[in-house]
Amino acid sequence: MDRYLSGHEVDLVILDLMLPGEDGLSIGRRLRQQKNMPIIILSARGEELDRIVGLEMGADDYLTKPFNPRELLARIRSVLRRCNEVKQPTASEEHILTFGPFTLDLQKHELSRDGQEITLTSGEFTLLRIFLEHSNRVLTRDSLLEMTKGYEHSPLDRSIDVCVGRLRRKIEPDPTQPVYLRTVWGSGYIFSRQGKA
Repeated sequence: MDRYLSGHEVDLVILDLMLPGEDGLSIGRRLRQQKNMPIIILSARGEELDRIVGLEMGADDYLTKPFNPRELLARIRSVLRRCNEVKQPTASEEHILTFGPFTLDLQKHELSRDGQEITLTSGEFTLLRIFLEHSNRVLTRDSLLEMTKGYEHSPLDRSIDVCVGRLRRKIEPDPTQPVYLRTVWGSGYIFSRQGKA
């Protein structure tokens, strides 16, 4: 796979967790470090913990076997659409969004702090962009799932919570006491560009 990826342009990777030799999670981690491409995990491991670990690793979506091929196609289209929307903002949009010491460049698909780039998955980038575009407003988990995934989701889907946790580790001075991305208990999340104690 590494040989193929080094010589070819790839839009998206569908990754099985149970592979012979190196397991899918370590391949996914390596891909995240080397390239910024969307990853969909396709696995027979359907327990909540397995899905959380896959999303924590940096996957943009997780689909359990057995699955309907049409659902996989819909998820591929959804992930690619989100990536293309994020990578190609319209001319009327603001291309640079800032908060605290951070800069989010919508054209380059980059987050930086004082000139140092911070690696984000495409899911994290999309979620951070949504928070910045809706700052100082409470966003429910359901509305965030709709804005990020755009398809029917389970009421037990915890992917937003996982992604919020990953974002907090990357942007908060103390992720256990967030100042930018705060939880509003019983409602959802609110993002403050200035940071609130």
